[in-house]
Amino acid sequence: MSNISSVVVRCNPKKLDEVKKRVEDANVCDIHIVDEKGYIIVTIEGEGISEEIKKLKIIQELPGVISADMVYSYSEEELEMARAEFEKTEPVPEILNNDNIKAEDIVYNGDLKKKII
Repeated sequence: MSNISSVVVRCNPKKLDEVKKRVEDANVCDIHIVDEKGYIIVTIEGEGISEEIKKLKIIQELPGVISADMVYSYSEEELEMARAEFEKTEPVPEILNNDNIKAEDIVYNGDLKKKII
C-alpha cells in the first residue's frame, strides 16, 4: 500500500532559493508551494511510513533547513478501512431528500437520527 504525506519545510527567507534547490536535488519529494517567508510545502510518498520517515529525515538534514515537519499523512489502507465503515452507515435520512420540506422547518439536535419537524 502507498502512503503520501505533506511536509512543511522552514528555512531562512534569505536562503530560500538555495534550500529550494537542495530540496529539489534531494529527489525525495515534490515541491508544491514556495513562500517568500521561508516556507516550502512538499509531498513525500512511500510504500509505508518507514520509507516516508527516511525521506523526511533526508529533508530535515539538508543544509539551511531549520525544520521539516510532517503535517498530514494519507494511506491507501486507511482509505479502504474508512470506505468499509462508510458502507456500514445508514443512507442519508429521508427528511433531507424530501423536496417538500423547507430547510428552516428542520431542527438539528446534533444527531440526524433524532430529527424533529
